[in-house]
Amino acid sequence: MRWVSRRADLIRACVFETQGIPFRGRQILVTGHDNGLVANTRANDLGGFLRSRRERLTPEEAGVDPGFIHRRVLGLRREEVAELAGVSVGYYTRLEQGVSDSASAAVIDALAAALRLDSAEHEHLRVLAGPRRPARSHSRRSKLRSEIRELLAVIPGVPAIVIDHRAEVLAWNRLGHALLAGHVDINAPDTKVRPNIARLLFLDPHHRALYRDWHAKAQVTVAALHQAVARYPADRLLEQIVGELAVDSPEFARMWARRPVQTCSYYVRELDHPVVGRVALANETVTLTDDDQQIGLFYARPGTSDADALILLAQSLQQNLPSAVTPSRKENLQ
Repeated sequence: MRWVSRRADLIRACVFETQGIPFRGRQILVTGHDNGLVANTRANDLGGFLRSRRERLTPEEAGVDPGFIHRRVLGLRREEVAELAGVSVGYYTRLEQGVSDSASAAVIDALAAALRLDSAEHEHLRVLAGPRRPARSHSRRSKLRSEIRELLAVIPGVPAIVIDHRAEVLAWNRLGHALLAGHVDINAPDTKVRPNIARLLFLDPHHRALYRDWHAKAQVTVAALHQAVARYPADRLLEQIVGELAVDSPEFARMWARRPVQTCSYYVRELDHPVVGRVALANETVTLTDDDQQIGLFYARPGTSDADALILLAQSLQQNLPSAVTPSRKENLQ
């Protein structure tokens, strides 16, 4: 193994390894074979996930007698989790230390119960610890079916966007583009470097300012990337995206280290839009069968001020006005 001789990069690589961040994007490690930073991602993710959930659970919450001895660890001890799950301490320790990366369905269910996992976390544990599937290279760029493009075209009044498991934007209709990223070239999804929702959230101040509940949106996005890494451990492009975000955004690195796991197919987002001002929109996410692609649809209840805001935004497009109109020009559109 040969290390690039930049001390700062070496420090970053060591930090990322402890945080379970797959880091190949900046080529810190130069080697002819997979190494622990990437090849052992599954085991590292499993161990880190178990540890994070063990540390957040207090003895009282788990129904464990804390005793009178000063506890030197956050949350539960490994032996307490093992006892609650009905497995040996040695076996659980091997799982958490990344020595072993698989478990039976019964053990997975027992660990989920012991750690008080919710349904999304339980499913994530199944992906991390279930029977290993042959690693399928998934490093090609996602392709969008022409039928999906046609679908976007026939719903011009509904803001719509299609992303893949890497959070890359594959397509959007005009209203979706104007709502979410009017400052970005509308044709960018068809270029070599596609917009990426995670990069926009953490690295683009214009997109970040759009979300009044930025932290909640960021948590959902980081959780989705975590789950994608678990599903596609051989995806080099995904590793690159995560690695670059971890370098460029300390906030992303901190969120990633907490290993958030949540599924959210429907939610309401409050936006501060540069054209129409404050607007609250429901966001419905539909998963397509095409390599974990998702289509996000934004809408408001008819007759509300939020619905009027969408109509106003659509009118701005019909008048060929810039999608990033300053607030002072908003009145001219009404």
